[in-house]
Amino acid sequence: MSPFNSIRQVIYMKKTLSFLLAAAIIISLFASCAGGYKDPTADIKARQSGDKYRNYYEIFVGAFEDSDNNSIGDIPGIISRLDYLNDGDPNTGSDLGVDGIWLTPIMPSPSYHKYDVEDYFGIDPAFGTIEDFDKLVAECHKRGIKLIIDMVLNHSSYTHPLFESACDSIINKGKLNADAKYFEIKKYPDNPGDAYTEIADGYYYESNFSEHMPEWNLSEQCTRDYFKKIAEFWLKKHDVDGFRLDATKYYANDHTDAVEFLKWYYSAAKSIKPDVYMVGENWTGNSEIQEMYKTGTDSFFAFGFAGSTGGFVNAVRNQNQQGLISSVKRFEEKTKKNNKDAINCYFLSNHDQVRSANYNKTAGLSGTKMAAALYMLMPGNSYIYYGEEIGMTQQATALGDEPKRAPMVWDSKNLPNISVNGKQGSDDTQIPYGGVKQQLKNENSLLNFYKRIIKIKNQNPAISRGTITEELKLDEPGVCGYIVEYKGNKLTIIHNLDKSETQTVTGDFPSTLRADLVASNNKNKNDHPTLSKDTLSLPPQSTVVLGE
Repeated sequence: MSPFNSIRQVIYMKKTLSFLLAAAIIISLFASCAGGYKDPTADIKARQSGDKYRNYYEIFVGAFEDSDNNSIGDIPGIISRLDYLNDGDPNTGSDLGVDGIWLTPIMPSPSYHKYDVEDYFGIDPAFGTIEDFDKLVAECHKRGIKLIIDMVLNHSSYTHPLFESACDSIINKGKLNADAKYFEIKKYPDNPGDAYTEIADGYYYESNFSEHMPEWNLSEQCTRDYFKKIAEFWLKKHDVDGFRLDATKYYANDHTDAVEFLKWYYSAAKSIKPDVYMVGENWTGNSEIQEMYKTGTDSFFAFGFAGSTGGFVNAVRNQNQQGLISSVKRFEEKTKKNNKDAINCYFLSNHDQVRSANYNKTAGLSGTKMAAALYMLMPGNSYIYYGEEIGMTQQATALGDEPKRAPMVWDSKNLPNISVNGKQGSDDTQIPYGGVKQQLKNENSLLNFYKRIIKIKNQNPAISRGTITEELKLDEPGVCGYIVEYKGNKLTIIHNLDKSETQTVTGDFPSTLRADLVASNNKNKNDHPTLSKDTLSLPPQSTVVLGE
């Protein structure tokens, strides 16, 4: 080949490359002008949590999945659905992505809800065997899921052997035996009121919840020794990761300082498993919760922000944050002052409350999505109540707690054959957006919105672990935002709660749009937030995460 031909070939190749480059630029510009959208989360790797910060999922065991067709949910049923919750890879996108599970009580009990424990060292036969449970723990850990179980320390069942022994001695011998020390049993000359139930001969036992639930005497050393053995059984022998503590408010009585007892119990559990995680239930106000944080316990549920009148739902309902961010910031600051390692827990509803989709009905699907974005993107641990992610409601006319614990709907065309306490199943009115199977196929479904939130959190660890260092002062209607900082990493989170208006916000924003969420049911590729230098455009009911 002559030198001339070689030069001509090089020139031809350069012209070709220049043409292809120009074509690529033109196509890119055309796509941009046409509203082309590139998902900002697509190129960011999600990280599996290695600490106590988690996206938890509450399962009412008897209503989740029935493996043996006896109309009761069970532990093997949960195992069969683990890949839906977490398949072990935070980057597949095929699973919900939760990395923590809280099981309501699983121990033998005469009730359907199991909050009156008869035997603290076993599994209720309706739910399976201890071998089934060990398999569940192993499968969870294989997927990077932490498993915590409900631990009921305030009261037991009236069929608990120690309580039966105490009652037998009073009824048949007219006196207290050694087992009576385990319980709050007293002798009164007169009826002391509704909080106590009579055994015989003027002896009463404390029973705040029910006459079937006698209260433990938490100040007695024998009770504490017994509780430590229980903790060793579950934490050490069966490798659970921690406990959800029921009714911590009622730890306090004439004999027991609740803060002192909880401090002892948390310390005892840590001596068994140093990285044990505990979250307490205290329905009282924020000031009482702050006192409980002085015990060193990792977490308490932030009840003040949950429910039908809580801050998250109100912000969506009013299309205005109404001080929500500043309230959370103050709450976080007080919490950290009482316990520097505290992890606040935000949620919308649980097994004792009306399902969040019921009181979100007026806000519609998009409002339900925004409520999820608000609470799940706050620092701390988020708690999803099973079925919340598909917008399950409860039968409005049904009474009692059973409707709040209706069966999980996996397929709206094949409703589950599960009864709760023998009287509550599922019907079409409880799944306005379809079951899991239907929603997985719908790109804009509530379920896929939840999956995206968790993916964003796993890509940006500072969201959960950070501290709110600044509430943004934004004048645009319905727009609220804040900055979180974690180990030198800053993220800016901004929500547009307005149902109908796109809001344009100007300011000194971080340079990168790391994630976006659009709650609108009618969104298309043109309806996503955009960031251009100091200008941020937020479509109706949308959220952004900005970083460097």
